[in-house]
Amino acid sequence: MKKGRYLVTGGAGFIGSHLVDRLLLEDPARLVVVDNFDDFYSPQIKRGNIASHLSHPSYHLVEADIRDYNKLKQLFSEEVIETVIHLAAKAGVRPSVSDPRTYQEVNVGGTLNVLDLAQRNGIKKVVFGSSSSIYGPTATPPFREDAPLNPISPYAATKAAGELLAHTYSHLYDMQIVCLRFFTVYGPRQRPDLAIHKFARLIASHSPVPVYGDGSSERDFTYIDDIIQGIMASIAYEATPFEVINLGESRTITVNRLIEQLEAALGEKAIIDRQPSQPGDMPRTHADISKARRLLGYKPTTAVEDGIKKFVDWMK
Repeated sequence: MKKGRYLVTGGAGFIGSHLVDRLLLEDPARLVVVDNFDDFYSPQIKRGNIASHLSHPSYHLVEADIRDYNKLKQLFSEEVIETVIHLAAKAGVRPSVSDPRTYQEVNVGGTLNVLDLAQRNGIKKVVFGSSSSIYGPTATPPFREDAPLNPISPYAATKAAGELLAHTYSHLYDMQIVCLRFFTVYGPRQRPDLAIHKFARLIASHSPVPVYGDGSSERDFTYIDDIIQGIMASIAYEATPFEVINLGESRTITVNRLIEQLEAALGEKAIIDRQPSQPGDMPRTHADISKARRLLGYKPTTAVEDGIKKFVDWMK
C-alpha cells in the first residue's frame, strides 16, 4: 500500500491548487488530490491550475465527485492518508439560490462522505474550508467566531451544516478538526465569476461592469498567499479537538472603492451598469482575526491595494 500523507479535495480549484503548490514545495510526501472538474466554470482553467503538478512524483490525481461514496471509499482503501484538507464544494452565493438541491447534495452530502470515510479509516486530522457568508447580515463587524449564525443563501446554509457535521464527528470519534471561515479570497487563478477577476476582465475589455445595489457593500478581501499561510498553520495545529477560525485581512473595502483600485491598476475607466441588489448577498463581511493570530500565528501581509496590483499583473 502506498504511503500518503495528504488528501486535498477540490485540489484543482483556485485555493486548492495554491495549497498543493505549497505542500509539494514544503512537504513533498505523497499527496492525493480529488477533483471532479465541475463545469461551474471552464474545467480547462482547473486543468491549467494543476498542469505543473502532474509530473511531480509525489502527486496523484483522482477524478471523482465527492457525492460518489463508492469511488471515495475505494480511494481511502488504496491510500494511507494522515490529513484531509476538504476544500471541494459547489461554490457561489447567487447560483445557490436557483439550484439549492445541488448545493445540498455536494456541500452537505459530499462533506458527510468525506468525514465518514476519514473516520472509518482512522484519520484523525481534517481541515474544512468554510465561508464568511454563514454569518449573515446581522453579525456585528468585525465578525467573531462565536457570533450567532444567520445564513441567507443556500450556499451559506450548506457551509454552516458542514461545520455542524465536522463538530459532530470531532465529538463522537475524537477527530481533530479545524473549520476555516474564508473571507473573499482573491489572487492569481481566482475563479472568473468572482468580483475582482470579473471586474478586471470587464474593465480591460471596455465592457459594462454590473454593480448590484449602490456599490456601498463592503468586503474583507483576503489575498491567496495569506489564506494558504492560515491553512498550513491549521494543518499543524493540534492544541484542541475542534476549532472554528476566521481567515481574513480584517480590513474592508466598498465595491465602489474596489473598482477605483482596479481602474488605477489597469489604467482604464470602468463602465458601470447599476443592477438591483441580489437575494442572498451580504451587505458586508469583516473578519475578527484575533483567534487566528492567537492559535495559528496567522499574520496577513498583503493589503488589498497591493493584492489588486499583483492580480492585475498576473491577469495581464
